[in-house]
Amino acid sequence: MSRGNRQEAIFRDDRDCEIFLDTLGEACGRCGWRVHAFVLMGNHYHLLLETPHANLVEGMKWLQGTYTQRFNARHKVWGHLLQGRYKALVVDSSDSSYFMTVSNYIHLNPARAKLFNLQDGALSDYRWSSYPGMIRPSKRPEWLCVKRTLGNLGLTDDTEGRVKYRQIMRKRVLEVAQSDDPRDADEEWDNIRTGWFFGADEFRRELMQYIADATSNVRRDSLEGEALRSHDGQAAETLLSVLLKEAGLRDEDLQTMPKGAREKKLLAWGLRMYTTVSREWIAKRLNMGHVSRVTQSVGEVKVHEGYLKERTRLQKIIKLSD
Repeated sequence: MSRGNRQEAIFRDDRDCEIFLDTLGEACGRCGWRVHAFVLMGNHYHLLLETPHANLVEGMKWLQGTYTQRFNARHKVWGHLLQGRYKALVVDSSDSSYFMTVSNYIHLNPARAKLFNLQDGALSDYRWSSYPGMIRPSKRPEWLCVKRTLGNLGLTDDTEGRVKYRQIMRKRVLEVAQSDDPRDADEEWDNIRTGWFFGADEFRRELMQYIADATSNVRRDSLEGEALRSHDGQAAETLLSVLLKEAGLRDEDLQTMPKGAREKKLLAWGLRMYTTVSREWIAKRLNMGHVSRVTQSVGEVKVHEGYLKERTRLQKIIKLSD
């Protein structure tokens, strides 16, 4: 996912969308990418990509740089178009449900933004996503892959399969329409928005081990972008394991304990003081609810005398674990 600089539009009109998709098609040809889903949303875009040749960084650099050049030339402007580095979320491929959740998240973006009539209209009324191509082969770019999405639902790329897929997505649109908050019509969507990976606990452990191996001889200040965030997430997970063990807690206890539990306040303080993960990361990982609770908890543990002994003990443990 990438967003416009200062959240400004990166697609001013239909022609910009056409140019971006043409550029994406070129990137697929250059890099061997498989695009399973996409949506263009005015000031940002989402892609569900498979990279058989492990060339995401190089490919994204070419895609975003080339589109920026074409956009600037067309509109006679200059400078940065996109806001910093793209966000890349690693998706667990061992369970089809994670793939389908991301695919649905992307295709339902226009529904969440109410860019068409949710009750009487159709998701395919929004032109600038892969969904119309999923159900109408005549609208499908040659580089768009549909078999995995349909196959994960037990469907085939024929008339019957496409009709069933349209019915499934119509049901999902109605779920969004009937939700109090369209952003949270699916409880997993928040994990897509805030996480650095999307998958099962075993997948997270595998990623952490991979990152640890890859960065064991690399200075932290030599990392940047997604690599840095991944490294920080791994460091925070490692510290959290130490702190949970010291507190006599299990990972699953974080889901059942009260959001404002004393133990969680101490964990939040340790993670905030000794790692560089965000407050949002801590709130999500510790199941503390709103991010403001993390801020309040860290401040309370930091200054309140009632936490002095526990704070001192944790400081010693953290130093020993370095």
